[in-house]
Amino acid sequence: MSENKTKPTAVSVESFIDSVDHAGKREDARVLDTLFRKVTGEDPAMWGPSIIGYGTYHYKYDSGREGDFLRTGFSPRKAKHSIYLMGGYCDEATSRKNEELLGKLGKYSRGKSCLYINKLADVDLDVLEELLRVNWEAMNKVYPE
Repeated sequence: MSENKTKPTAVSVESFIDSVDHAGKREDARVLDTLFRKVTGEDPAMWGPSIIGYGTYHYKYDSGREGDFLRTGFSPRKAKHSIYLMGGYCDEATSRKNEELLGKLGKYSRGKSCLYINKLADVDLDVLEELLRVNWEAMNKVYPE
């Protein structure tokens, strides 16, 4: 059975953020880091070369595959920030709350558990904070430490 390719590294989050090419993305990354620390109460860790993660959880699928992954986090990618919201898979109430909040967020696109934001000026940061909180709390209920 294969392992997760994305694992925690010893790279400093601060040095990674300092190395983000575009000044606007770099400043947005600092704002996101502050927001994630506030919501989670966790110190971040680098996961792979470009994901900043907060907290971890252990999962085990019916197939037998299991591993550890970040509870939430983000990556200041060149095109858009990728924000990892795992709580929508936890329960139907969280999924519904996510949809309600996304309706108020502003300009974004999404993938399965990712929210893509070009720049933070495109979204309401209070709504983003609530999205992070709702998903963090859902993950903590389903995957208690």
